[in-house]
Amino acid sequence: MTQIHKELGSTHFSAVALFVSPLADFSYVVAEAEQCFPDTDVLACTTAGEIGNTGYDEGLIVAVGFPKSGFATKSLLIEGIQDLNAQPVIDRIALERVALQDQNPDMEHGFAFLVVDGLSLSEDTLAATISPALRDLPIFGGSAGDGIDFSETLVALNGKISSNAAVLTLMKSRHKARVFSLDHLVPTERQMVVTEADPDRRIVKSINAEPAAREYARIVGKDPEQLDRFTFASHPVVVRIGGTHHVRAIQQVNDAGELVFFSAIDEGMVLTVAKPDNMVEHLRRKMEELSKDGVPANIIGCDCILRRIEAEQTQMSRELSDILSSFRVTGFSTYGEQIGPLHVNHTMSGVAFYHTEPSSE
Repeated sequence: MTQIHKELGSTHFSAVALFVSPLADFSYVVAEAEQCFPDTDVLACTTAGEIGNTGYDEGLIVAVGFPKSGFATKSLLIEGIQDLNAQPVIDRIALERVALQDQNPDMEHGFAFLVVDGLSLSEDTLAATISPALRDLPIFGGSAGDGIDFSETLVALNGKISSNAAVLTLMKSRHKARVFSLDHLVPTERQMVVTEADPDRRIVKSINAEPAAREYARIVGKDPEQLDRFTFASHPVVVRIGGTHHVRAIQQVNDAGELVFFSAIDEGMVLTVAKPDNMVEHLRRKMEELSKDGVPANIIGCDCILRRIEAEQTQMSRELSDILSSFRVTGFSTYGEQIGPLHVNHTMSGVAFYHTEPSSE
């Protein structure tokens, strides 16, 4: 942490975000951060991998500082999200949002950033609950990870470490900020229906009235005994919400031959198999779109672990890392992403920051 503090310099920060490798001692990092940034909101989460200066990486502690000269922030720890008492949380968010706006009338731009326990099974409900309280503040975020172990995911705010919790940071900025979400998946004609599920545990027991894993394997043309994270990354399933398809990513097959999902699932849901577009070409195109009115000064990205797995499987990690690096993307690999009121998978959600015009410096 001393090295991170040195690299961030003597700038006064409104907030510092830490994306911490599961290889690091999270408790130690959080405690050290409190010592290094005593008068600053410090939010932190564990990761499923990091995005650093050279793109995809592992074993890092990635720090993002928001200088007081350009940002005003308020971070809230939301605990007990599995049995959330929604109204007090909504009221608190609304009050803090209004106060932040009233206290910083010269900061025209704003957004909200959410990090949440990636094993809480509650991201869907949480995102849908808090989004209305934010009104016109766009929200993005990511679910804390634990490599590929799925054992323990943690978030922290100002030294307090929590599971079954989330940290919501409201931000106002002098700099133009654009929240985005991207994915490279194209729906096919292959569909399946969830005929038995345990929604509370995000488990699908049967598809098309057949055992779930076996039927999924048949539809995607794989051996049911050989299903693994590479299969799920290369043969994702999506659900149509409104006019848009969103991924409902599969985490693993359990011992009963059921499919465990990363996000909300229910009986009667129609799932469509998607095929991936070329990740490298797609990411480059999307980054160029974010740059059409000027290249972003920095981008924070919450990138699904399944994108990283697919990149490794297709040997595209180096090219993707080069693109992430060239567009100054930093962030972490997640167990899911938040965008607006939705918790999604197999996407990158994030925010791009743009240089302030010289006339307004």
